[in-house]
Amino acid sequence: MNMDDTPPNISTNQASYKTVLEQKYQALLDSTTPFVIQRWGAFTALLLVFVLRILIAQGWYIICYALGIYLLNLFLAFLTPRFDPALEEEIELEDDADEGPSLPTTAEEEFRPFVRRLPEFKFWYSATRATLIALFCSLFTALDLPVFWPILLLYFIILFVFTMKRQIQHMIKYRYLPFTTGKKQYTRAPGN
Repeated sequence: MNMDDTPPNISTNQASYKTVLEQKYQALLDSTTPFVIQRWGAFTALLLVFVLRILIAQGWYIICYALGIYLLNLFLAFLTPRFDPALEEEIELEDDADEGPSLPTTAEEEFRPFVRRLPEFKFWYSATRATLIALFCSLFTALDLPVFWPILLLYFIILFVFTMKRQIQHMIKYRYLPFTTGKKQYTRAPGN
């Protein structure tokens, strides 16, 4: 019996199928990248389905709370610059060129574009995946832990207010706005 007559290795075939599936999945994700409004619309619809599931079933408040905390964490990472000027103030760096882009801290510094800690696509992908996991978890009665939901809601609202207050103060202190309205349009002066 020569080497060509041996059956193919099953684990090698499984690995190749896994690689093909991963590539197809990544291609599908890549094809959704330009459709920002449609992606966020689908996420909103999915989140509404989850909220309706929670409201109709009257349970799984811990899962809802955990999803809310996770989405808040993602949103804060989305609003935060990749290179935080507060950290740069604390650590005196000798060579700023090696650190990458950062926000200007004085009016004399040149403009540098806002680079997010969490890009929009990764924010959408993580939020959608977390919502799907939460929706899946709400199918199991073992995960429906008895809690007094108004306390969780109150705690989430307080947490949201304080974290957003801190984030807005940070944005004001370092003068950055994480949202852009597109390219600035210049008009012609009258008479030109």
